[in-house]
Amino acid sequence: MDLWYPATGPFDRDSLLDWIVGHAVPGLERTDRETATTVRLLDVGRQVAVAARLEADGVRVRVEELAAPERRRLDELVRRWFDLADDPRVLDEPLGRDVLLADRVRARPGLRVAVHPDGWQAALQTVIGQQVSLAAARTLTGRLVAAFGGDGQGGLRTAPTPEALLDAGEEVVRGAVRLTRARARTLLDLARACADGLRLAPGEDAAAVRERLVAVPGIGPWTVDYLSLRALGERDVFPASDLVLRRAAGIDDARALARRAEAWSPVRARAAGHLWAAAVSSPRAPGG
Repeated sequence: MDLWYPATGPFDRDSLLDWIVGHAVPGLERTDRETATTVRLLDVGRQVAVAARLEADGVRVRVEELAAPERRRLDELVRRWFDLADDPRVLDEPLGRDVLLADRVRARPGLRVAVHPDGWQAALQTVIGQQVSLAAARTLTGRLVAAFGGDGQGGLRTAPTPEALLDAGEEVVRGAVRLTRARARTLLDLARACADGLRLAPGEDAAAVRERLVAVPGIGPWTVDYLSLRALGERDVFPASDLVLRRAAGIDDARALARRAEAWSPVRARAAGHLWAAAVSSPRAPGG
């Protein structure tokens, strides 16, 4: 099937492509900046390989034939993943009047704030990537996928399930990925919470998800905010403790930046997106 998903309003393909390429995990995804294409597995009721090409005004997707419920699920995932539904000109109108953001909004009128198509995968990479570079986070997550994931279509890997990590145990996971003891323990505690029913997906009770995440030892405010934005799709969250956001805003104190960000409600996630996009030439994790 060859499917077309038009974007509402202007479409900043390049910034979105920067985010996708910058966060692509070896084994889980294949990305090609030259062709603006990303290939990965998506769960539409079963795992299917999806090739998405970013074009000037939307996203073209190639996938095998799907049953009607699978197609509806794919439509939902793609539109949310690439943030295609809303017109950024409308959302950015108040941000464009803010002295800190005005130039950035003018520079990227079609900015999109992507939501990861698999919240569990986003959580794995986010927890592994705490306090290391984005490149290191991708490498470490790739090791996790290679060691504990499964084989999927087209030579792609599936992410390890929470149960697979729990079965392997902390020491085995730590040794295979080369994590610190504290990071491995956090990863396993998160896996246990997800195995016990925690779901990281749009439509979940965001407050309840945040409460359960905070209860995981080693998960702090940045991780909770970031996953609220990238996994739950919350549009009014701002990870003020993020190093890249603080540098981009020129406000080093996280609490001061959080107070400054109150003026950007109810679209604080877009404010974060504009600040991250402006700093993309040297992405680091935390960030983006």
